[in-house]
Amino acid sequence: MTRLQRLFRIAWVFCRYRLDTFLPLAELPVPLKVFFLLAPWHLFPKPKLDRGDRLRLAFEELGPVFVKFGQILSTRRDLLPDDMALSLKNLQDRVPPFPGDVAQGIIEKSLGAPVSELFAEFSREPMASASVAQVHAATLLDGREVVVKVIRPDIERVIRQDLALMYMMAGLLERYWSEGRRLHPVEVVADYDSTIHDELDQQREAANASQLRRNFENSSLIYIPSIDWDYTRKSVLVMERIHGIPIADVPALREAGVNLKVLAEKGVEIFFTQVFRDSFFHADMHPGNIFVDVSNPADPKYIAIDFGIVGTLAPDDQSYLARNLLAFFRRDYRQVAELHIQSGWVPPDTRVNEFEAAIRTVCEPIFEKPLKDISFGHFLLRLFQTARRFNMEVQPQLVLLQKTLLNVEGLGRQLYPDLDLWSTAQPFLEAWMRKRIGPSGLIKSLQSHLPAWLEQSPEMPQLVHDALVQLRNTGSNDHPSRATLELIRENRARADRRWRRGLAAAALAGVAWLSLDHDLATLAQTMPVHGWALLAVAAWLVVGHERKN
Repeated sequence: MTRLQRLFRIAWVFCRYRLDTFLPLAELPVPLKVFFLLAPWHLFPKPKLDRGDRLRLAFEELGPVFVKFGQILSTRRDLLPDDMALSLKNLQDRVPPFPGDVAQGIIEKSLGAPVSELFAEFSREPMASASVAQVHAATLLDGREVVVKVIRPDIERVIRQDLALMYMMAGLLERYWSEGRRLHPVEVVADYDSTIHDELDQQREAANASQLRRNFENSSLIYIPSIDWDYTRKSVLVMERIHGIPIADVPALREAGVNLKVLAEKGVEIFFTQVFRDSFFHADMHPGNIFVDVSNPADPKYIAIDFGIVGTLAPDDQSYLARNLLAFFRRDYRQVAELHIQSGWVPPDTRVNEFEAAIRTVCEPIFEKPLKDISFGHFLLRLFQTARRFNMEVQPQLVLLQKTLLNVEGLGRQLYPDLDLWSTAQPFLEAWMRKRIGPSGLIKSLQSHLPAWLEQSPEMPQLVHDALVQLRNTGSNDHPSRATLELIRENRARADRRWRRGLAAAALAGVAWLSLDHDLATLAQTMPVHGWALLAVAAWLVVGHERKN
């Protein structure tokens, strides 16, 4: 009954804001088309607001789950037209706080003791209230100031109901909309499902905060508050209270004498450091979650809160992303097209020349402007529109990255309108690529993979034996199948690769061991001649066999 009531509520809002005008009626089956044409919402006058504002107001009226979903959709320029995405960026968590005695009850149930025994002081009035949780100020028994984040009561039931309806609507879109299979609306909802459930687990958020704090320990870029694990549970998080100026309060930052250019450039550096150095980034960097430490106005420092959403990238995605960005910087559109095909972001049968020409058509007018005038958000929008013609599929692993980069650029331009994101990012990416594929990267990779290679090397004789047995078994057949021959070739090639890796690993083991306690400059001076000889032999084994094959 509750779910039915919620469905009627959604239908009422759907009618009130005439969201039926967004549906691809021409592509629906005849029964659905007739239903939508005769549906009662046609009795409602069409609002004078544009479609983006109608969608935003509908989400706000439907409550916190839809508000959070709309905020995520606002970053998906591959899914929504530009006007709708821009309107959804203005979504606000207009959620009234729940009573302080209810929050106190949740805290006491989670921590197993009365609030008076847990804290020297506890404010029943919330400091802030959002979709999923609200925050109260408190003081620990040892005098430390903290904030206590409490999950909203009964929020999980509301989320389950709304997600079930979202899955139903996404399934209909994917089935009947021509763009549905390419844009994967069900996967978009599933990604949101995972994101919002992660935010419900305060222990997960605390773990994210601890990891980020370790990554930026003693950093001059950003400060991450400490977590009090003794007072943290699934529904309650206790964290160091921070004091700073909200990053959106630019007049206050100016009054404090903050160097806004330095602050904006630090934001870009933080983003690329998290993505490429750590592969672990704060993915909810909207203005409400960022403050500024102005104790040193000439060298200000960011302060981050709310770590419920973080993103990671696999090494392959890191490499492809860095190479794509550098290729854009250099206007090497051929490489951009090839990288998109190699990574599987567009179908393998895409014609490189046509894709390259389309990318050039999009990028050249943009790059003719001064770099400081180029909006990365506008650039991504045009690129998505172009890639859509070539059936580029949504990349779930890059969604949070796109959202975070757009937030970083928006914050940076708000602080310092002349921010040149491109020139700030390019040296960082070039240095990262040199480190990744240079000698230090080779040695680091070797140190990481050497144990696994040595462990696998005993399997090589068995692989050779299996290949020979298969070859002998096919000897009586004058016409072995193509699949059998391919299997034999694959096993022989695998055995050959294992053999080469084993020899190369043995030759490089000494070099890797020597490099454990030396940097490259010291290693170059101290490593004996026969060490470099081993390195040369290993390189010959690998490169020589690759050329032969």
